[in-house]
Amino acid sequence: MTSDWLNISAKALDENCRQQALQHQAMLTKPPGALGVLEDLAVQLAAMQGNIHPQLQQLHIIVFAADHGIAEEGVSAFPQSVTVEMIRNFSHGGAAISVLAREHGATLKVINMGTVTTPEPLEGVTDISIGRGTANFLQQPAMDSRQLSAALNAGKQATEHAHQEQAEIVIAGDMGIGNTTSATALACALLKLPAERLTGPGTGLDQSGVNHKIEIIDRALAYHHDHLDQPMEVLRRLGGFEIAGMVGCYIACAQMGIPALVDGFIASSAALVAVRIQPSVIDWLIFAHASAEPGHAQIIQALQAKPVLDLSMRLGEGSGAAIAMPLLRTACLLHNNMATFAQAHVSEKNDSQK
Repeated sequence: MTSDWLNISAKALDENCRQQALQHQAMLTKPPGALGVLEDLAVQLAAMQGNIHPQLQQLHIIVFAADHGIAEEGVSAFPQSVTVEMIRNFSHGGAAISVLAREHGATLKVINMGTVTTPEPLEGVTDISIGRGTANFLQQPAMDSRQLSAALNAGKQATEHAHQEQAEIVIAGDMGIGNTTSATALACALLKLPAERLTGPGTGLDQSGVNHKIEIIDRALAYHHDHLDQPMEVLRRLGGFEIAGMVGCYIACAQMGIPALVDGFIASSAALVAVRIQPSVIDWLIFAHASAEPGHAQIIQALQAKPVLDLSMRLGEGSGAAIAMPLLRTACLLHNNMATFAQAHVSEKNDSQK
């Protein structure tokens, strides 16, 4: 199983469409810039889709789920059994992302990348079983090379399926007890920052629990210190199956020309890895919201990104991204359907004031 495809650059944005979309915005019946970020989103999507009138009808949500060996160290407020229990919840339609997917008319796919216990066959869930969760990265690399390649390729294959189903935008969600520890360790290694700068409560740790998590991450970073120069090796040693799946998804989205709406902390950590592996991926990422996890701001700053929303969310699953979707659709609606000054016979700004 090869990962040579990771070296392929992202599809180029359509700069001609971007300029046409900007010119179209300037003709709409409003003061220039009056719709703020909504204008920027419409223009960005026009460049991504190569269409001066972008559309976002086909939303495809992929939730990657897996267990983490680092959970053995007591870094989560919830037991590891919750991962499989939540996979069932996704299938039965009771999770936040399930509710949001129904509301938005989105396709929802769940991929079990590898859990400690294997659930029964579930509707809407694909079980690829890379392993029974990752290894405890405090003691050894989280994945071997075969597992890393399989996880990345699973993300690519899921994106190819979304592309075949005419997806106009993709959300990659996550589920995995212990994955905020993995995501924090990844970000610390890539940003060269200590754990205390990025570590948060995850699923609800108290301050004592956060302090313990910081200690575990710092010890793991010290253990792997001599092998953290390359992003792929950082991902292999500190990542999770589901995080690697998201990395593969983001890179494949960029290569296929599909905008990816990035969720919160875990998703942004995966995005950071994807951009470090293939820098051109950044052009295809839209960051949905500012996570309440403290490390998220550091990642966003490093990627020079600006989240659309700030709702103090930290749920994961792709939920924050799904909540941002109506704003993206509204941006397209206004861009495509507002009258121009000429159409509405409305006077434009005085030339002397332009």
